[in-house]
Amino acid sequence: MDRIPITKQGYEALNAELKKLKSIDRPENIKAIATARAHGDLSENAEFHAAKEKQSFLQGRIGEIGYKLANAEVIDPTTINKDSIRFSCKVLVENIDTEEEVEYQIVGEDEANIKEGKISVTSPLGRALLGKKPGDEVVVQAPGGKRLYEVIDIL
Repeated sequence: MDRIPITKQGYEALNAELKKLKSIDRPENIKAIATARAHGDLSENAEFHAAKEKQSFLQGRIGEIGYKLANAEVIDPTTINKDSIRFSCKVLVENIDTEEEVEYQIVGEDEANIKEGKISVTSPLGRALLGKKPGDEVVVQAPGGKRLYEVIDIL
């Protein structure tokens, strides 16, 4: 069984989503199914079929989150040695072509949000940055072609 790396904030967000799914979304869906069922003929009842599809989605998401939480390895960034880039580190990199400096945090897949500067450890850039040190150059194969970055600092 593989451990799933996640930050404390990511773990708490998944846990909150799981609680919401179980305590709010699933009960609402059960009521929607009961209401649709009361309308009669289920074979041509679009509300019933939509509610059943949502039920399937909710159960799948509950199972997925439950698995991730059960296998989570919560990593505290304050305990990470900052001699090289590791999971949960914040890094400052420079795109050599554009000379643009960008700060990223390496996080788990569920936490990634480029607008917040959080990139997945499994993304091409995230994988390329792991183990690098300030001054190292990193080549990343992106959909638009190769990109070259320099690690400026580990924050």
